[in-house]
Amino acid sequence: MSDLLITLLIIPGLYMLYLAVFMLWVETQTRGDRYFARPLEQRVQFVHLLRAQARFIRPFFDLIAKVFRLKKLPSMRYEGVTGPPMMCSKKSYLRTKNYVPQEEDIFVATQMKCGTTWMQQIVFEILCSGNGDLTDSGYHHMYALSPWIETSPTSSVPMERAPLVGPQRNRIIKTHMPAQLTPYAKKAKYIYVTRHPVSCFASCVDFIHLLAGPLAPEREDLLNWYCSDDMWWMSWPDHVEGWWQRSQQCDNVLFVHYEDLKKDLPKMIQSIAEFLQRPLNTEQLEKVVYKSSFEYMRDNEAQFEMFSPNVFSVSKDDIRFMQSGALDRHQDTNDIERTRINAFCREKLKNATYPLSQYYPDVLETTDSVQSESHLHEQAS
Repeated sequence: MSDLLITLLIIPGLYMLYLAVFMLWVETQTRGDRYFARPLEQRVQFVHLLRAQARFIRPFFDLIAKVFRLKKLPSMRYEGVTGPPMMCSKKSYLRTKNYVPQEEDIFVATQMKCGTTWMQQIVFEILCSGNGDLTDSGYHHMYALSPWIETSPTSSVPMERAPLVGPQRNRIIKTHMPAQLTPYAKKAKYIYVTRHPVSCFASCVDFIHLLAGPLAPEREDLLNWYCSDDMWWMSWPDHVEGWWQRSQQCDNVLFVHYEDLKKDLPKMIQSIAEFLQRPLNTEQLEKVVYKSSFEYMRDNEAQFEMFSPNVFSVSKDDIRFMQSGALDRHQDTNDIERTRINAFCREKLKNATYPLSQYYPDVLETTDSVQSESHLHEQAS
């Protein structure tokens, strides 16, 4: 065997070894809160190192994507509810279901990309009267203080180590779980946030491309996933209906719409503070409003990113974790996508208790062109 042939065999082998070792190292450095709990300077240095290595690693995945691309997102399933297997498992879902909520627990519940981190920040600042500290002298990062219960201990501070914040010492728990799998206790508090279903889809698309890079499914495949029971944590209409019913039955569950937060943040923050029995004076309210604004959170995005960086996220400059936060994200979709999502939600919620006509009347609107597009999709399916 010639020296050239041996070299040609050795180089790819060494590259694959480097790739495997580096990706494993990234996993060990970011699991749980190992990344989030670091001082900001160390997190910045980690991102710089990751970005430098991504120049050599990203081309491999770009090449793979030319011959193989996911048609659907990988999922694990527990009692009919799916989740991302890189973060969740049947064991973590079962552990979540069996958790016994405590009096100090405040659950922030949403379907993905409906304002979760925003509400976590609002609750955190209310509990701290506008003096919440996510700097190196404080809690470092939102996910170093707020556990993501169904992914614990892989993607945030583990539940057992989550700090209690504010004078009343509360635990802020994030969850995307549907109502039937979220542990309930009368003594705990629950805040559920939803968002226009088409805006939710647009934000999901951005997030999945940030997470999976070139391997992310095509937009049409993501639409099929979104309009199905394979959607992580349950489809938008089923998720909303379950939590709406819970909010109507239980006075310790507050149901919030993202659009109301955007339209009148001070009023909504006062309402949330009253629900939490943490009244704010004028000065405190101004602080909470300022530190819960999109501009403040985007300027301090390093304190709020909901997943640790990977080789795809650090090499994607046109998509950020805090991408838009716009009230009308649903306008970033095309007519076919809006038609499909609206028809899916109408069908799912036709006998539901959630007042879709009150909050999102446009979802109920149909036209001849909309019906035609929907009919063509059904024929294609």
